[in-house]
Amino acid sequence: MPHLDFSQPPFDVLSLAERQSIRKNTQIRYLAKNEGLPAEELQCLYVVIKGQIEQSLDGEFVASYVGSNHADGLNNNDWFDSRRLPESLAKDNQLEPESTSIQPYQFRANEETLLLQVAGTAIDKISAQNHLVRQMLSDKLPERLKALRQRRHNKTLDPASYTNQQEVQQIMLQPVIDVHLLPVHIVDANDSLYEAARIMTKAGLKHVLVRPLHGLDSLDGLDDLDSSNDLDSSQTAQLETRLLLGILTDTDICRAVSDRQDPAITPCQRYANFNLRTIKASDEIGDALLTMTRYRIHRLPVIDKSGDVVGVLGQSDMLAHIGHHSQLISIQIEQAQDLSSLDTAVELIGRYIRAQHHNGVKIGNISRMVQTLNAQVFTKLWQLIVPDEVMANTCLIVMGSEGRGEQIMRTDQDNALIIRDGYTHPDLAQFADTFNSHLATLGYPLCDGNIMMTNPMWRQPLKPFTAQINLWFRNSDPMHGIYLSAILDAEYVCGDESLLTQVRQHLELAHQQADPMFVRQFARAALQFGDVNQWWQKFVPLLGGKSASSDIDLKKAGIFPLVHGVRTLALENNVLDVPSTKARLKALVQVDAMTQERADTLLEALEFFMAQRLSVALSTDDKHARQVDPTTLTALERDLLKECLAVVKSFKNQLRQHYQLEIA
Repeated sequence: MPHLDFSQPPFDVLSLAERQSIRKNTQIRYLAKNEGLPAEELQCLYVVIKGQIEQSLDGEFVASYVGSNHADGLNNNDWFDSRRLPESLAKDNQLEPESTSIQPYQFRANEETLLLQVAGTAIDKISAQNHLVRQMLSDKLPERLKALRQRRHNKTLDPASYTNQQEVQQIMLQPVIDVHLLPVHIVDANDSLYEAARIMTKAGLKHVLVRPLHGLDSLDGLDDLDSSNDLDSSQTAQLETRLLLGILTDTDICRAVSDRQDPAITPCQRYANFNLRTIKASDEIGDALLTMTRYRIHRLPVIDKSGDVVGVLGQSDMLAHIGHHSQLISIQIEQAQDLSSLDTAVELIGRYIRAQHHNGVKIGNISRMVQTLNAQVFTKLWQLIVPDEVMANTCLIVMGSEGRGEQIMRTDQDNALIIRDGYTHPDLAQFADTFNSHLATLGYPLCDGNIMMTNPMWRQPLKPFTAQINLWFRNSDPMHGIYLSAILDAEYVCGDESLLTQVRQHLELAHQQADPMFVRQFARAALQFGDVNQWWQKFVPLLGGKSASSDIDLKKAGIFPLVHGVRTLALENNVLDVPSTKARLKALVQVDAMTQERADTLLEALEFFMAQRLSVALSTDDKHARQVDPTTLTALERDLLKECLAVVKSFKNQLRQHYQLEIA
């Protein structure tokens, strides 16, 4: 007889007593092909052991749940709670309160199906005492997403309670030996520069330590040091090492060559630095950062209690270690003096994203911090390129997902330059070209749609800039809706912010003067990628095993309809001063255009799709990460994907009804 698999969610968090309880309330249920669950059995939780169950509402396909025989390589089965009602979605449809009464879902077997039927009363009893089960089986999407995040990272992390200051302190207090140390290679002072270079090349290093010819004699100087009597044993060992060893770097060898010295016969001692700075193994990363900054050095030999060098701390390795902290990345960006140092900071942003995702931080918090860091990168780059007068008379903005603060991966550039009326500079076009090309070098791909400041249309004085917005509201070209969406998502980066404020004020005026039917047409884009049922059907290929066609486009099926639908509602309600979807939802609640619960649900669904894209990007080479294969997800993730797609479907229906758009 099949039994519940207590190694899989939602049953893997049960205590021994809870497992025994649920076993007593579980039985096998068989459904023949096309047989449905009767109404009296819609009080249970079901696990699909074999076969497939189709869920529908009023004859319309809603979801599909499959057994392990249809998911090759998976050891988990789909489950569903037959008691769950579409009540919350209908209740949230505030724009059309005349919606019909709530009907229960129907469940029908598409083939001979074997189910485990767990009594709902037993589930309720366990849920009351086990919050992990309660979260996973909740009919509230935020609760189930919280359970997923906790399972992924096996811990609970409350970002609100984990302040930046705490994070800085934690990293700075870690011992230096927590950082990857470079191996130790020592040459004698009379060895040639050629021999040192050969060792560096073989070891893949840019330095070697140098043992002086008369190192022991140098120890005589210890007795003369005024403070030596106050040194403990480890400090004395550290000082001895300083006097015994020197360091030779690839820069020193280059300096010898430029001096026309023959590397084959020139001894290392002539170019090595014997004023060696070291650090103890027990010292903290903060001490190492301070020493490197104070003495402007890039390497620190690490000394143990015996005075032996156990490794060399490289600056790049240390920065990589601490690179997942946003404030330190911000410092790195601020101190950048050229494209190369800015590139290092951009790489740290990538490490920050990976670390924060791994730590279970909500995707919305990550994306908004990444938006801040990217804005600092763009600002620094613009400062490196243009004179101060250009900075003072222009406003650099970003648009699209970057403007909304919802871009995790570096997909493409969307930027523009608003110029003060009457101001000109002969090199503005060249500055724009340099800016866009340098950003591409840093890993921000050029925009295929040419929505960049190199395009004269996106680099204009304020007056012609606003004049073209009037044209876009006439909607005489299919591209106008795209351009308008871009500028609605615009966010300030640097320069004179009042220029962007004036553009936003003009957007409101232009909207008021536009055709009253414009918003209705603008909303159509949210429906352009077909009925959500088509995406539900993507789960059906599970019946035939994995295939490329089973992939779901997260952007088309989830992100775009939500983002554009909220953008449209914001435009209708003159919410034009905030570009992010989160801020728009908050504003829509404030003007009573949406309930708080509905706004929370839409935001949770959006962030789920964003998190799935990031997971794909981090686990594959697909930088765009639009596609996800449902067969690669756990049953819990598939359950949430279905739920989030259902939210999209509900939202699209809401838009259809509200704007009286025809059914696709």
